Amino acid sequence: MALIMKYIDSMQRYMDSHGDSRTKDWPMMSSPFPTLAVCLTYVYLVKVLGPRLMENRKPFRLQNTLVFYNAVQVIFSAWLFYEMVHACWWYYFSKFTEFLDTIFFVLRKKTSQVTTLHVIHHGCMPMSVWFGVKFTPGGHSTFFGLLNTFVHIIMYTYYMFSAMGPQYQKYLWWKKYLTTLQMVQFVLIMVHAFQLLFIDCNYPKAFVWWIGMHAVMFFFLFNEFYKNAYKGRRTKHKNLLMFILQRKEKDDDDLDVQKTNKAVTEEQQKASLTNGHISNGVVSNGSLANGLTKNGYKMASTSLLANGSGTTLNGSIKPTTANGSLHKNGDAPLLVNGHSKMGVELSTQLTQRKLQQQQK
Repeated sequence: MALIMKYIDSMQRYMDSHGDSRTKDWPMMSSPFPTLAVCLTYVYLVKVLGPRLMENRKPFRLQNTLVFYNAVQVIFSAWLFYEMVHACWWYYFSKFTEFLDTIFFVLRKKTSQVTTLHVIHHGCMPMSVWFGVKFTPGGHSTFFGLLNTFVHIIMYTYYMFSAMGPQYQKYLWWKKYLTTLQMVQFVLIMVHAFQLLFIDCNYPKAFVWWIGMHAVMFFFLFNEFYKNAYKGRRTKHKNLLMFILQRKEKDDDDLDVQKTNKAVTEEQQKASLTNGHISNGVVSNGSLANGLTKNGYKMASTSLLANGSGTTLNGSIKPTTANGSLHKNGDAPLLVNGHSKMGVELSTQLTQRKLQQQQK
């Protein structure tokens, strides 16, 4: 314990001797530990305690609160942008107010928004800025804050409109370009910071690397977010389009196969019309269809025989035929070669009468 206290005391003396005297008495500037404590509390709150407390609760809507908060952030960032040279401490303070971004996500149970990028970005910034305010306020260090506050004016304007409700979503098509602007910001910060590796202007090299490497880290984190959020979405849309086109092509192929199968079936049906088969009312080899015979004689309505002779019972024709003759199946004399037995007897009697008359 004594060793830890000795280390803390030596670090405190170093900060007092090397820190900027103008900021020594500013709130939370005497030691980095208050800032570190707030940052660690923030991470614990949004990643552990907050989700646990909201687990069995309904999400808060907070629409009016979000609109007000984002409007304040826009105004605050605009003022910081204008007064950056004289307001570096307020810029440091603004990093704490931005914790509310994540706290509102937790209260609304938007846990998918509490990403690693989001937590690292907000959790690191107060500590990063603290060192800048403590040791190098103003001058070269203000470029980073100046550029960042300009981006935040645009970013919180976007968030404010987004919080106003669905009716404003049509005006928020430029989210992708906001992310692009953030990445451009980090590139400019890298160039601005690392130029001092080649130019000597009495600026601490440690802060050159501190600011420059922060910009490198955030650039790659935001670039990964950009690829997942926008290029990944484009890939999904492309895959969906390819699936639809492939499905349509498969359906067209299936339709062609069905048409081909139907044509083959029709050909087979036409071929099967021979040898007494019936299909769709067509008659072949004396079979009946729709009351007509192949020789054109109507059967059911006129009670005619196929060969011009026959007999009826109750006005109907009995269906059994053989060699051009009809059979009543026992209810009338059988037809023989198209003539009934009654007709044969009548013909015999007429022949006998003619013979008798000739003899007279």
